[in-house]
Amino acid sequence: MALIEARNLTKVYALGGQTVHALRGVSLDIEAGEFVAIMGASGSGKSTLMNILGCLDRPTSGEYRLAGEPVQDMNADALASIRNRRIGFVFQQFNLLPRTSAQENVELPMVYAGIAAAPRRTRALEALQQVGLGERTQHTPAELSGGQQQRVAIARALVNQPVMVLADEPTGALDSQTSEDIMRLLSQLNAQGITVVLVTHEADVAAWARRRIVFRDGAIVEDQRTGVAA
Repeated sequence: MALIEARNLTKVYALGGQTVHALRGVSLDIEAGEFVAIMGASGSGKSTLMNILGCLDRPTSGEYRLAGEPVQDMNADALASIRNRRIGFVFQQFNLLPRTSAQENVELPMVYAGIAAAPRRTRALEALQQVGLGERTQHTPAELSGGQQQRVAIARALVNQPVMVLADEPTGALDSQTSEDIMRLLSQLNAQGITVVLVTHEADVAAWARRRIVFRDGAIVEDQRTGVAA
C-alpha cells in the first residue's frame, strides 16, 4: 500500500464569474520513503495538489488516501488531527512566531497535540539538535539567519514524528549556498526514512529528489524517477 494514493482528483474554483479547473483528474501514488519534487509554472496546479496532499484543502471530486485513511471527506477537525499526526510542513517564509524562542516555536505542534511540557521540551531540543541548532535553542527568529530560521521550521515539522514532510518552495527565500545546505538536510532526513514531497520551480532544487513530477494546466505531464538524489 502506497503512503499517498490519489485517484482522479479534481479541484474547481469559481473566480470572478469564471470556472477555474485547478486540477483535472490527477492520479498518483507516492510510496513511503520517496523523495519527490513537484514542478510547474504558476497556475499549473502544483500548489493546489500540495494543499490537498497536506489535508489543507479538499478535492472537488476524486479519492485521496493517506497511509490508508480516506481523507477527502473528513471534516475540519479530523483533517487537523491527521495533519498534526502524520504531516510536517515547511514553508518558504518559515512562519515562525517572532517573539518566541526557537525551542518554543518547535514545541508548538506538540502543544496542539496535547503533549505535556516536559516531554515537549525534550523533543524540541532533540529536534533542534538534529538540524544543527543545538546551540541556538533560546534565540528568537530575529536573532537567526534565514537558513537558521528554516532549520527551526524543519525541526518544528519533525517533532511529532510525521510520516511525511511537505515542503513548499523551502529554499525560495534563501541564497544559493544556504539553499544547498537546506536541501542537504532534507536529503539526510529522507535517508532516515521520512517521505519528502517538495514543490519547487527551481531545477537545481528538484535535482535533489529521486522523482520529479511536472504539472501543466492542472494535469501531470511528466513523472520521472531518476533513481539517485543529488
